[in-house]
Amino acid sequence: MAAAATLVNESQGAQSPEMAPPLLAVSGISKRFGAVRALDTMDFDLRRGEVHVVFGENGAGKSTLINVIAGAIPPDQGSLAIDGKELRFRDVQDARAHGVAAMFQEFSLAPHLSVEENIFLGAEPNSYGFVRIAERRTRVAEALSRFGFAIDPQAMVARLSRAEQQMVEMTKALLTDPRVLILDEPTASLSQKETESMFGLVRQLCAQGVGIIYITHRMKEIEAIGDRVTIMRDGRFVKTVDVATTTQKSLVELMTGRSFEKFYPEIAHTPGEVVLEVKNLTTLTGCVSNASFAVRAGEIVGLSGLVGCGKSEMIRSIFGLEPVRSGTVEVRGKSVPVRTPARLLEMGVAYISSDRRNEGLMLLRPTRENLTLSSLGQTELSWSGWLKTASERTFAKRLGERLRVRPLELDKPVVKYSGGNQQKIMIAKAMGRETDIFLFDEPTVGIDVSARVEVYGFIKELVEAGAAVIIVSSDLPEVLNLSHRLLVVRNGEIVDQIEKSDISEGRVLHGFFGTIDETSSH
Repeated sequence: MAAAATLVNESQGAQSPEMAPPLLAVSGISKRFGAVRALDTMDFDLRRGEVHVVFGENGAGKSTLINVIAGAIPPDQGSLAIDGKELRFRDVQDARAHGVAAMFQEFSLAPHLSVEENIFLGAEPNSYGFVRIAERRTRVAEALSRFGFAIDPQAMVARLSRAEQQMVEMTKALLTDPRVLILDEPTASLSQKETESMFGLVRQLCAQGVGIIYITHRMKEIEAIGDRVTIMRDGRFVKTVDVATTTQKSLVELMTGRSFEKFYPEIAHTPGEVVLEVKNLTTLTGCVSNASFAVRAGEIVGLSGLVGCGKSEMIRSIFGLEPVRSGTVEVRGKSVPVRTPARLLEMGVAYISSDRRNEGLMLLRPTRENLTLSSLGQTELSWSGWLKTASERTFAKRLGERLRVRPLELDKPVVKYSGGNQQKIMIAKAMGRETDIFLFDEPTVGIDVSARVEVYGFIKELVEAGAAVIIVSSDLPEVLNLSHRLLVVRNGEIVDQIEKSDISEGRVLHGFFGTIDETSSH
């Protein structure tokens, strides 16, 4: 494919390694969307063979920056250079032709096409307009094998798990042999084993001189894979630091502009009566098998396990979202034989989904409608089937302010908010009713550190006011630090129940993999 970018400046002569320009240099990039300045004279550089993390709150400008670098959107001003040559990309294909590829958090896959068709979509090997199917099939099989992705090339993408779809997206990006690779939250849906495989692949690419721009909110990932971190705030460059010499506390303070004395709050544990009890629960699909546990008022019970272990299905089945073969659920001592979300809501149980976009929110509807959705039947909001519109606005405003949605605009579509604000709106919606049992499924997925701290604060308020909380999380430090009791799930079964004083990373990991923890007496 012929290079189509406009070459602005040619480098003059060869340079010594010491004087060589960075692989990628971004200088003074600015971008506006209407009245909103998403990037404000942003600077960034990437060296060959490094993992450079871009770190910032939702709304800091990270997505806009990587979209500019990937050729998806043009900057209003500023310059971008590769190997010292200033370039302007017309589009994503143009950027790929110059060695810049991206794997975005929101996938660009065609769900009703096969893995093979998706990987070469728009770039199929062809002769005179006819796709060379045999060649495409061979190249896809070789690529999946080389990158260590165990996926059937003929499988329809819609039927793959999100982790498998992520692997397809990664393969698409890598097949262009990029010199600059952008990874946007690449491990958000991966298990620990899959994450380690991803890190291994990243290290191989770096050893070959590929520069990687890595977006993540996870501190442990920054420490595990990052070389440098550039912090952004309000669309601007704050500072670039070396991972090896920077603490988590410093990163959070640089990102937010304020101090956090403690990342995870101390949550008082004053357990009351049992308000939710699950007995021998088995789902129709078998992803949950013979699960039994109880939750008391005033405590947090965590569910932890590898991706696909059945932990999410466990709380979804409690809420009537997964069909059950056998077992019982009791709420405040009363059996609930026929469980539907509407019935559980009436009984004071709320489920906060891990999937904001498809289950948790009506993205194209106004904020006020999302905030009041689960409360419409209450007398404060309706009369004889008619909505009290003035009361709805007051009710929604109160909930939005309680959860500190900023800036709160009741008529604004939810899709226009950052991930952190969307998560707050989803939690606020659950708090609009008389609710004292909360089922959180991945409560901080895809949100930044500052929003995480706020979500943890809300959970603390709920529990210390007497609510019972279950937290399902794939973020191990999160579930270790927040839980008063921790249930370890493996292959759909609860294999360990750990009290707060005995919770340790080692014991939990042994539970994940079914190995023996010789330091534990359990």
